[in-house]
Amino acid sequence: MTPTDAEHALDQALALVSRTPDGGGAGGGPRPPSPWPQARETAARAGTGVRARTHRVPLADALGEVLAAPLEALTDLPSFDTSAMDGWAVAGPGPWSVRGGREALAGSALPDPLADGEAVRIATGARIPADTTAVIRSEHCHVSGTQLFADRPVLTGQDIRPRGQECRSGDLMLPAGSLVTPAVLGLAAAAGYDELSTRPRPRVEIVVLGDELLTEGRPHDGLIRDALGPMLGPWLTRLGAEVIGTRRLGDDQAGADALLEAVTTSAADVVITTGGTASGPVDHVHPVLGRAGAELLVDGVAVRPGHPMLLARVGDRPDGRLVVGLPGNPLAAVSGLLTLADPLLRALAGRRRRPRYTVAVQGDVPGHPHDTRLVPVLLTDEHAVPLRYNGPAMLRGVAAADALAVVPPHGARSGQELEILDLPWASGGCFT
Repeated sequence: MTPTDAEHALDQALALVSRTPDGGGAGGGPRPPSPWPQARETAARAGTGVRARTHRVPLADALGEVLAAPLEALTDLPSFDTSAMDGWAVAGPGPWSVRGGREALAGSALPDPLADGEAVRIATGARIPADTTAVIRSEHCHVSGTQLFADRPVLTGQDIRPRGQECRSGDLMLPAGSLVTPAVLGLAAAAGYDELSTRPRPRVEIVVLGDELLTEGRPHDGLIRDALGPMLGPWLTRLGAEVIGTRRLGDDQAGADALLEAVTTSAADVVITTGGTASGPVDHVHPVLGRAGAELLVDGVAVRPGHPMLLARVGDRPDGRLVVGLPGNPLAAVSGLLTLADPLLRALAGRRRRPRYTVAVQGDVPGHPHDTRLVPVLLTDEHAVPLRYNGPAMLRGVAAADALAVVPPHGARSGQELEILDLPWASGGCFT
């Protein structure tokens, strides 16, 4: 039995003895963990309920944000009749007499009108002379002496982009809520915009908890390297957040007091903690949230790894500060990111939910007796291939993965369609 198989078997055994027959929470005890789909929905609703902030920023600063107002055309596009190709502007039927002198070039003044039977050389993007019948591409004609001859039939209006072909001034080009991509920046610039009204990225502060964590060097003497601190910032940035800082706190009373200060006074919209979400002797997250008067929206999720994750709201208003508590084990923390942080941050940023899709799994995948499992997979043209090293404390599997597959309780058979959660770096784009 491999170490991963042994961990999975132990996980199953503990699950069978740790739950009451009615699912937990009987007799006034702790409430049962949220089902995985419900936890994701709760996180999305929590983000949607926060009052949106907006600002106006230069085009270059709007990338990755969401339009807070519709993008309407400020001018016709194109704003004048323009040539779609390098070639010749001609008037009337051919052959045509080549007009000497200045050619029609992009950015130049409006050329003189063409007389019937006349042709003038024209460049892509140049203004069309008045009375032009068509533009003939350079490769579709030839010049003999002072005469231009077409090598194929000429259609009226060919290779001319008429004014307003793409849009008219005032047309709706994109609705509010559209993600500002590089293409949107180009469209906005073409339509005459210098600034855009957008929803700023949600601000996130990371709080890494644990006395056992090293920030450099090799693990030694019971101390381990902090894997989450280096990982979470870029990951959250890729999810659309603005990471405003990372704190590292110990497991002592001073650390608990500092955590209370963070969740109650941080300038962030969301505080994300790592570790301390269970009920061990130095797990301070729940007691601190109690001292802060926080409302627990999600307190445990029926998912493996990562079941002790949580989502809380600090403050008595719907738009109070939100806290996402991630487990300390690395893959369990990844599970928390995809389960709670991803839908929450997308909603706070005003971004649409990710489209859901499924892929057939290659090979049988063991399941948990009660809970959903999230398993790192590599995506091929036809299958999702489960990867080894998928224990709660491991990152080796997810580092090689494209996505996590959502495995239902009791597992999945080879060929079964499973929902796929793309990892940020596998869904295109770069870390902005």
